[in-house]
Parts: sequence; C-alpha cells; structure tokens
Amino acid sequence: MLELKGLNRSFGSHRAVRDVTLEIGSGEIVGVIGRSGAGKSTLLRMINRLIDPTSGSILFKGVDVTQLKGAELRDWRRRSAMIFQQFNLVGRLDVLNNVLMGRVGHVSSLRSLTGLWPRDDRAMALSALDQFDIANLAAQRAETLSGGQQQRVAICRALVQEPELLLADEPIASLDPRNTKIVMDALLRINRHYGITVICNLHDLDLAREYCGRLIGMAAGSVVFDGAPEALTPDVARDLYGLEANEVMDPNGGIRAMPMPTPAATVAA
Repeated sequence: MLELKGLNRSFGSHRAVRDVTLEIGSGEIVGVIGRSGAGKSTLLRMINRLIDPTSGSILFKGVDVTQLKGAELRDWRRRSAMIFQQFNLVGRLDVLNNVLMGRVGHVSSLRSLTGLWPRDDRAMALSALDQFDIANLAAQRAETLSGGQQQRVAICRALVQEPELLLADEPIASLDPRNTKIVMDALLRINRHYGITVICNLHDLDLAREYCGRLIGMAAGSVVFDGAPEALTPDVARDLYGLEANEVMDPNGGIRAMPMPTPAATVAA
C-alpha cells in the first residue's frame, strides 16, 4: 500500500533521513521508534508532503506522492491525516468547528470559510466527539481545554477527514500517563474499528511494544530495525538509543519501559 523507496532528506549539510526503503501494508499499526533527532518526525512529514524529500519516492497504491501538486496534493493530505504533538487546534474556535476543519477537503471553499457546514458533516463531527467521550465539550473554545482533551479533539478532526492513512507525530509526548493511555487506546481503536493504517512516532519503547504490531527503529536518519516487537533485542536498543540506552534497559540487559514524564512536565487531564 505505502512504499518508500530510497528516501532522503537533507537540511544543508545535515542528512535527517538517509536512504529509507520500506513497505507498509494496509491496516497495519506501526510504531516508529528512536531517540530525539533520529529522523522520525521528518519521515512522517515527508509522507504527508509537509516536507519534500531531497531524493527518493513515496508511492501509495502505485501513485507517486512526491509528484503530486495542487488539488491532487491537497487530496493526498486529506487521505493521509496528521496528528501533531502540539495539537494544532484553532484556540478561539469551539471544539465542534475545530473538528469540522477536517471536512475542508470534502466541501466547497465557501462553506468552509463561512462555517456553513452541511448537516451530515456536523453529525459526523458530533459522532466522532461522542466516540471519544467529549461531545459535551462541542461548544467550548479549544483554548480552554486540557492537553489530553485537545489531543482527542485533534484525533476527531483527523478521523472526519476519512483518511486511509493516519500519521501521528509523538502524539503523547506532552501528556500525563492517564491521557497517554486514552490517546493510544483511541489510535488503536481507529486502526481496528475502521481498518485505517496508523504510523505513530513514539519515544517510549514500552508503549510501542504494547500498541504496535510492527516496530521501525531509526538512528541517525537510517532504519536500523524493522520487525515484530518481540524481536527488539537489547543490542538493537543500544543501536537506537546510544547513550540513552540505560533508560530503556534493566541491569540484566533486558528492555524496560521508558520512564513517564514527571508531573511538572505533563499536561493534565
């Protein structure tokens, strides 16, 4: 379904992604793991075409995504919905209208600019909010919500795009443990219930092994591991995390959970 062939991205003299070649099948839930700066975010942003590759190609169902322009590129971004670490909501808008922004690719420009959303689209947005237990917040301004609530709104916005591919870039990085579980459960439910392919960047190995059926490990822009969670050995963890490997390995050489952020560094429910 999704093929990356010899994908590279350079920023000046720095090669953020190096010759990545992967195939990801329809309906997979894939965790991309590695330390900060490994190239995980750059990889996802290239797939969505928020960043153009320096070289290589991205194929989706045989179509070269790197060649898309104009309306075809906008349609691709609708089909490959993105969830960001910092939520990317419009704070002054209410929750319902933030979710409805995911329908922009399905309605006329006039409707989206004036907020005259079709009744069916409003019903879809409310249904998505209800699935994630936040329909009662529909009329509330997004900027008044907690971090966990905002990320659920962002997931609802992505879901109403009716995507075929969902790209989540460190979606739980700023969340506390309770909201981390809520968000990861939501992504797993989307994958299983709707059959949407999910690619999720994660720093936490324990979460990646718990929720993802396949792990892709990156280090210095390159893929150094691609396999099932149980195949992730301590040696691979050392390659992925370098000096940070002690944080994910127990004294006996096994792999343990990454520590959750301290309460002061998290966003409350």
